[in-house]
Amino acid sequence: MQITASTVSLTVADVAASQAFLTTHLGYTVQAAADGFASLTRTDAMDLVLLARGIEVLPPEQRDQHVGGLILAFTLAGGLEDQEKRLRDAGVEITMPLREEPWGERLFQITDPNGVIIQFVEWVTPADA
Repeated sequence: MQITASTVSLTVADVAASQAFLTTHLGYTVQAAADGFASLTRTDAMDLVLLARGIEVLPPEQRDQHVGGLILAFTLAGGLEDQEKRLRDAGVEITMPLREEPWGERLFQITDPNGVIIQFVEWVTPADA
C-alpha cells in the first residue's frame, strides 16, 4: 500500500460556515464544492472534506452523525504566539488559551462555527529535560 495523501472528512451542520472559517482564518482553498459538500486543501497540511449532516452520499447510519470528540491538530514550526494573536485580532475566539505542558507541548485551541476543535501545537524542550 502506498498512501499519496491524507484527508479528513467532517460531517457538519453548516458546510458554508466551516468553509468560510477555514479559508478565511487558516488559509485553506476550495478544491471543489457543491450543495452540502466542500473539499479544501493546503499544500502543507491534510486536506479536509466538509459534508452536510443528512447528505445522501453517506451511508444511512452515518448521515446524522456530527463531528464530536475530534481535534484537528496542526503542528507549527515556530510562531505559535503570533498565530494566536493573529487569530484573536481577527475576532476568532481562543477556546483554550496558549499553555505549555510539562512534556514540552505548547498549544492553544480555537473552535469553528460547527464546533470543530482546531489545535495549534509547537514542540519545545521541557524546562526539566
